[in-house]
Amino acid sequence: MEFKKSQKLYNRGLENLVGAVNSPVRAFASVGGNPLFIKKAKGSKIVDVDGNRYVDLVLSYGPMILGHRHKKVQRAINKALKNGYSFGASTENEIKLAKIVCNAFPGMDKVRFVNSGTEAVLSGIRLARAFTGKDKIIKFSGCYHGHQDALLVAAGSGLATLSLPGSKGVPEGAVKNTLIATYNDLDSVKKHFEAHDDIAGVIIEPIGGNMGVVIPQNNFLKELKDFLESKGALLIADEVMTGFRSQFGGAQGLLEVEADITCLGKVIGGGFPVGAYGARNEIMEMVAPLGGMYQAGTLSGNPIAMAGGISTLTELKRQNPYELFDTIGEQIENILVEAAKKYGVDLTVNRFGSMLNPFFTSKQVTNFEEAQTSDTEKFGVFFWEMIKNGVFLPPSQFEAWFLSSAITEEDIEIIKKAVNSAMKAVSEN
Repeated sequence: MEFKKSQKLYNRGLENLVGAVNSPVRAFASVGGNPLFIKKAKGSKIVDVDGNRYVDLVLSYGPMILGHRHKKVQRAINKALKNGYSFGASTENEIKLAKIVCNAFPGMDKVRFVNSGTEAVLSGIRLARAFTGKDKIIKFSGCYHGHQDALLVAAGSGLATLSLPGSKGVPEGAVKNTLIATYNDLDSVKKHFEAHDDIAGVIIEPIGGNMGVVIPQNNFLKELKDFLESKGALLIADEVMTGFRSQFGGAQGLLEVEADITCLGKVIGGGFPVGAYGARNEIMEMVAPLGGMYQAGTLSGNPIAMAGGISTLTELKRQNPYELFDTIGEQIENILVEAAKKYGVDLTVNRFGSMLNPFFTSKQVTNFEEAQTSDTEKFGVFFWEMIKNGVFLPPSQFEAWFLSSAITEEDIEIIKKAVNSAMKAVSEN
């Protein structure tokens, strides 16, 4: 397998793009080597500029849940394109997609469409502050909620201290109202409430997806929601990654929790840039033009994104592929575990619905600290061997793999062969 054209494009890109990429994870920094440049995709496959074909387990980090260029989605987008690309005005499809989304989330009466998951989250947090009249927000170490200043933070000297900026360019003042807790540790949340009386809410990924797939343990989410209700604080569920991936709705539904505010993205645009935040009426009526919390966007509710979202969610509901995802996810998990055992490689696999992640560690992974015990050098070896054997993975130990309903038995065989080859390479490294 050759990557000459990707290498050439990388060298060209260095001149006018930062690191030749438009998002840091695409730089392949954590796995070594240079990024692959993609030319096209169809169904379960993605093709790079050198003509190498891969079973795609990245799926644009989630939104291509039906596979690439599904015929019904393609048809809807082509139809929408004939009418225009952007109007800066309201369209009927915004109402249609809003109805589909709200019906899928029991605690959501109204929704506001935006342009990205980052925008959805920053707006959801602003809304929580507006509704409660309080300033501080608790987030969990290892959960990523976009690149807004207030959430680009790392833990300070202790769980009960304020955060320190996690990126240059973020002033300390921007994160003074952000507190860090430990995922799956309710006591770490309670300590903040003991120290502060101005906490508006807690934001969480119901299933961690940016520290690898990390699942709440022992009714953690339910107990968290009950505690927050007792304190008059809101639960903000960041379902940008998990929305519609484990059921037609949110992961919070499967976990028997109803968030106060839900943030969405990815799937609801069918692959186009989109985000959304929604809640019950009394909360959403704080948002302009009904209330005093201002948020606006010229491209919000873009007609092409709305068409892609309606067609994707309509087809997704028709297919109802969630039992299939569980079956295929279990198959891939077993393939990983058996290959690791065969070649004596320490491995822990976490899986939830159509998301899974192998950690190169012998430890159970229930939070970011445990995820960081993974051997990232081994993952780098594993990653490139999977690429060479025709499986496209996220280039990071700490990113979830995604399944699409377009995956085939042939794809599973390709994955099995690649995993065994990759585990053998890891054991020999």
